[in-house]
Amino acid sequence: MAREFKRSARVAAQMQKELALILQQGIKDPRIGFITVNEVELSKDLAMAKVYITALGADVEGQKNNIGWLNDAAPYIRSEMGKRMRLRSVPYIKFYYDDSFEKGMRVSELLSDVNHASDGSSGDDSDAASGDK
Repeated sequence: MAREFKRSARVAAQMQKELALILQQGIKDPRIGFITVNEVELSKDLAMAKVYITALGADVEGQKNNIGWLNDAAPYIRSEMGKRMRLRSVPYIKFYYDDSFEKGMRVSELLSDVNHASDGSSGDDSDAASGDK
């Protein structure tokens, strides 16, 4: 019977959990705000990890600063990962900002604006038609 998940997917899921704990408890840098680990993508050979994060309430400059600080702290974070996970070699970590949440909120706002605009125009026509009867 074939495995349901690849090993890289299982390791990525565990890394996401451990990174969230490390960023929450292990890093005491006050410059880094509230960070959420959205996704971890691992290479097939488990040598490189792309970590996608979001920072709550950060503007564009704050996002860039957080990514820079996290990439500077990547060796420390990698060593903490090595202590917490049983891997032969711990992947190199590179942090990226995930803007999918902002894009999703923007699309949602646009859709609600379109929905309200279409409700307003069709609502006026139906009221006028019902008033004529």
